[in-house]
Amino acid sequence: MKRIAYRFTYPTVLAVAVALLAFIVLASASPARAASPGASKADRVEARIKELHTKLKITSEQEEAWNGVAQVMRDDAKTMEALIKARSENASTMTAVDDLKSYGEIAQAHADGLKNFTSVFEPLYAGMSDAQKKSADMLFRHHGTMKSKAKGK
Repeated sequence: MKRIAYRFTYPTVLAVAVALLAFIVLASASPARAASPGASKADRVEARIKELHTKLKITSEQEEAWNGVAQVMRDDAKTMEALIKARSENASTMTAVDDLKSYGEIAQAHADGLKNFTSVFEPLYAGMSDAQKKSADMLFRHHGTMKSKAKGK
């Protein structure tokens, strides 16, 4: 009986963790997400993209590279949403092996998403001004710090 209790909370916790990581990006708590709790996942991704565009002060010369970053964020969010939905829908009938495979698919998709994001973000970052790089560095650095602080509360 204990396993069943964990089985239903585990996908929820995993979904929250993966959603945070899927956005990979950069800042601590996002005002765009906090301000619109009823918004769809696609709307939250778009709000996050817009927020990052503003915080990173993307220039017209950087727009093409930025569009690639934004598309990877959209694609990753769609992939993760589909995997999490499938996992949630099948949670009550999964065997232990099914559960592990499902988690592995999500973990692999997250790793692939990080690799894809890094590969499109790196050239954008290389073309940033020193001030933009400093902002990006701080946004990424504080992202992990804020998550750690949130866990401690």
